Amino acid sequence: MPTSTLKDRVRAATSAAGDPQKRAAVPPAETVGGGTPDELQVAERAEGGETTDAVLAWLERYGDHFTKALPSHVDSGAFFAAVRAALPGLAPCTPASLLQALLACARFGLVPDGRHAVIRREGSLAVFVPMYQGYVDLMYRSGRVASVHVGLIHAGDEWEYTPTAPAPLDFTHRPALELTREQRGKPILAYAFCWMTGGAARSQVVLLSREDAEEIRDEYSEAYQRALAEGRADSFWHTDFNAMWCKSALRRLHKVVPMSAELVQLGKADDAGDSGRAQVLHAPDEDRQALADAVAAHRAAEGSQEPVRATLPRKRTQPKRAGSRRSRKGRGRRR
Repeated sequence: MPTSTLKDRVRAATSAAGDPQKRAAVPPAETVGGGTPDELQVAERAEGGETTDAVLAWLERYGDHFTKALPSHVDSGAFFAAVRAALPGLAPCTPASLLQALLACARFGLVPDGRHAVIRREGSLAVFVPMYQGYVDLMYRSGRVASVHVGLIHAGDEWEYTPTAPAPLDFTHRPALELTREQRGKPILAYAFCWMTGGAARSQVVLLSREDAEEIRDEYSEAYQRALAEGRADSFWHTDFNAMWCKSALRRLHKVVPMSAELVQLGKADDAGDSGRAQVLHAPDEDRQALADAVAAHRAAEGSQEPVRATLPRKRTQPKRAGSRRSRKGRGRRR
């Protein structure tokens, strides 16, 4: 039977999911689908980026590379349906940047559905942005993590943080879901922690105040700084601060739990996209360095993101007395 083209698969995915693609050997990331610099420059000047069908026609040249890049566990139908939905907003992007962003997304096995990943436009460039759910997905894939917990504590929630207590008594969060949104109040803390496989241990609980998140944003997000300089308010830190807050907590968690090489590379690709550098160079392939080297490189690259101190909205340092249960409700205020 003839093999369907990328264009056919994307169109078919809008009505029915295709069969998962078997993973084949991924070509070296540096070659970007075999396109030469001259070919990519010609594509960037072409009119094909102005409509969805024209963009698909150009991407069709690299259909085999998407088939090879998508891991076998990823539903190719869902991936191509998400691509189809995103393309109208990406029409002004250069075809070369769109190809690189989509290939990077595919190689990490993330669907650009707005929850796990997003392909967003930065001027004339397409950028792959992994969301915090994408980081969670890769943590589970490592096989080292049994469960991941990330969330926001609102001012009206009940919560307790006692660093000196043993896990899981050191941290509890009971969302006040019975309250209205106004009564529950604004988020005051983001948290992230995970239980490791085998139930042997739980990670350290990472807590980030809004002030911590703003420090990370102001100091390290070049996309946010570019938007400010150009008088725009369309970076993810502008439009979805809470999701970026949670993602910052997850990325801090990566400093205290075992990481896979793929997760290390996702952080690098995320940083590269934020700074306007090529992301596909960081996408995983079969020639990636050993895990130990990747962990060391990641820690060195991420060390600068850690604020000097973590500012909590209020102190929770008193250990619980036996037989008693302390509750704090609705008294959290941000300093």
